[in-house]
Amino acid sequence: MIKHLPLVLFLLFTSSILFAQRPQSQSRPKVQVTGKVIDKESGQGLEYSTLIFKPLKGKRITGGITDSNGFFDIEIPVGMYSISVEFLSFKTKTLPDQRITKNIDLGTIVLEEDREALGEIEIIAEKSTVEIRLDKKIYNVGKDMTVKGGTASDVLDNVPSVTVDVEGTVSLRGNESVRILIDGKPSGLVGLSGTDALRQLPAEAIQKVEVITSPSARYDAEGTAGIINIILRKSKAIGFNASTTLSTGIPDNHGISANVNYRAKKFNVFTNLGYSYRNAPGKALFDNYYNDTGITFNEEIRDYNRKRNSFNSNIGLEYYLTKNASVIGSFLYRNSLGETNVDNNSYKYDGEGVFLSESLRNEFEDEKDNIVEYALNFTQNFKGSGHKLTFDAKYQDSYEDENAVISDNHIQSEEIESLEDEKRILLKSDYVLPIGENQQFEAGFQSNIVETLNNYEVDFTNEEYDDILNIFDYKENIHALYSQYGNKFGKFSALLGLRVELSDISAVVEGTEGTPIDYKKNYTELFPTLNLAYELNESESFTLGYNRRIRRPRSRHLNPFSSRSSTSNIFKGNPDLNPMFTDGVDLGYLKKWDKLTFNTSVYFKHTENAFQFVREATGEVNENGVQIIESTPINLNDEDRYGFEFSLNYNPAKWLRLSNNFNFYRYTRDGIYHDVDYSATNESWMNRFSSRIKLFKEVDFQTTLFYHGPRESAVSKREGMLMANIALSKDILKDKGTLSFNISDLLNSRKRVMETYFTDPDFTNYSEFQWRQRQFKLSFTYRFNQKKKRGGQRNGGEENGDDFSE
Repeated sequence: MIKHLPLVLFLLFTSSILFAQRPQSQSRPKVQVTGKVIDKESGQGLEYSTLIFKPLKGKRITGGITDSNGFFDIEIPVGMYSISVEFLSFKTKTLPDQRITKNIDLGTIVLEEDREALGEIEIIAEKSTVEIRLDKKIYNVGKDMTVKGGTASDVLDNVPSVTVDVEGTVSLRGNESVRILIDGKPSGLVGLSGTDALRQLPAEAIQKVEVITSPSARYDAEGTAGIINIILRKSKAIGFNASTTLSTGIPDNHGISANVNYRAKKFNVFTNLGYSYRNAPGKALFDNYYNDTGITFNEEIRDYNRKRNSFNSNIGLEYYLTKNASVIGSFLYRNSLGETNVDNNSYKYDGEGVFLSESLRNEFEDEKDNIVEYALNFTQNFKGSGHKLTFDAKYQDSYEDENAVISDNHIQSEEIESLEDEKRILLKSDYVLPIGENQQFEAGFQSNIVETLNNYEVDFTNEEYDDILNIFDYKENIHALYSQYGNKFGKFSALLGLRVELSDISAVVEGTEGTPIDYKKNYTELFPTLNLAYELNESESFTLGYNRRIRRPRSRHLNPFSSRSSTSNIFKGNPDLNPMFTDGVDLGYLKKWDKLTFNTSVYFKHTENAFQFVREATGEVNENGVQIIESTPINLNDEDRYGFEFSLNYNPAKWLRLSNNFNFYRYTRDGIYHDVDYSATNESWMNRFSSRIKLFKEVDFQTTLFYHGPRESAVSKREGMLMANIALSKDILKDKGTLSFNISDLLNSRKRVMETYFTDPDFTNYSEFQWRQRQFKLSFTYRFNQKKKRGGQRNGGEENGDDFSE
């Protein structure tokens, strides 16, 4: 298990010694320049203000930026300088003829807003929904009207390169193997079931979403497609500020959420609260056409009615121990009560199409979810910009309690109780050391410990059937070390990293179905990363990234227990499923003009042990004589996936903003399972277009159109899907309030429609699935002591990004 560990530890240890040694310079001696930049009106420290030191003699210009509190600590050679202090939408302040020969504190530098430029910056920045950077795309949630009153799932469905299918599965560039983080770390906010949890997190709690397609060694190696990082709201403005949102919709979709913040000199208290009630009706259709039996057609129609009450809270305190050290403690609590009623009507016809019989299967489920999470963060900034140490600890305890009653033809036949309890512990630390002006060394570790216990019981009313018991105990311990080094040579920069992850995974399956299983997987893997950037000029650059990543099977994919919702279409896990590994290359280009930003990339990924869900006939029939179809995950041999995408942001006028994201991909798969050849070549594409128009009387109108092209595998075809969202918004009450109205899935066309083909026995399965129908939502947001956001980001970029390469 640890065959590579001595080598890795030796490399990490020696590299840390080599890179931590500052080279002896023959240039002029250097001194430290410190101080603070604040906003004249609020007294708030201006994060990411820029300080430029221009020597009166010589050409080499140096500088730096302020930290989250507006402080700066910059190392420069001794000499005479003209110092400029800048922040977007503020007047530049210049300190001319400054002789700096020793360490000096410039004190507090006060900047005031540039009133002449403010109006124009407000219009442009307030409407900017998508930011395109070298290493990531950033989607600003607060500026998208179509997700008001929605959920995190709705938010992700509007993010460039990201899609969310009708069942809530998140994909990046058409690939479902994506890692979702909260504030750069795994979190209870994505819960036991990421799909359901994202539907419970209110959109108003999210500040922005980062899409990272070529992650560095700092990030988890999990997720072969890349990483989606959800950044929650947390204000840093001095004093008290808050916002609250009320929303209502049809079908039933009602909620209230609040973001509250109080900032003093030594501490910052923040909270996100949200309550929602939703009733989401949906439909599904399954048609089986048999060619070798007397039943030529069996139709199964399902009607879903889901009701859910959800309460979310995240409360935290940030305390500033010193000017350079802070500690953050937070508490997260989520409680959810839900009811799901599924009517499953099955109709059977003979070879002449004559109706034979019908049956009704009803499932009523009562569900209780509860999540508690405690988190602690410590940050120590050292002398010198960017030199810091962080430590994170997190503990999560969550459970899902589901009780279901299944009736066949209006007679109760089964009672099901499922209790799933999960505990998670996360320990993480990162150390960043700048070396001179153009180099940076970083190292860290992470331990992620997970234990999930699922107890599933089925009691039959009919004594002819034996009761069923399934106990599934899953443990996953992932320990990681990483190191990376960055350097910048003029216009060229490079970031080289290595991550090692030790995986210790076990699962014990006991019960009345099948043979007890004791599953163990232990392996150690290396994950190298390389990110290169070449800056032609300030508005044009190229990037090249390489990384190796992993996708481990989810616990439910390993449990060989049959689902109970249908007697003819069932899901079953595969305890022999192995992780898959992917090597990926991404070449990107970014160009900015005054009103247009263009970003494009081509990518290639090679995967070993690729996952594939297969549907097979079990050879058995249910009590109605219908063939039972089983869906299960398997490992195929290899998959090669390649494609290209481009994004455009165009602002032709102050009243109009347009954006477009297009992605084309193609993949080939090799593999045979149960004598069936699943080798296939498929290509598809997707396009998302969004426009925002300022109409009369300060009314904003936004439209979003999304189309995903048809897809095909060796045994199935999926039709293309078109979806449209529209929204109207108007600021009222002297810009303290915003009223929004939006329609999600305007055409009521967000459905999965597919056909699956079988050869043994010979039949075809046609299916349609719609998770929820078209929705109408009205929301009102009121802001307390908050201005509409302007220009640059006062919160700046979040942690966990590789600032060296930006």
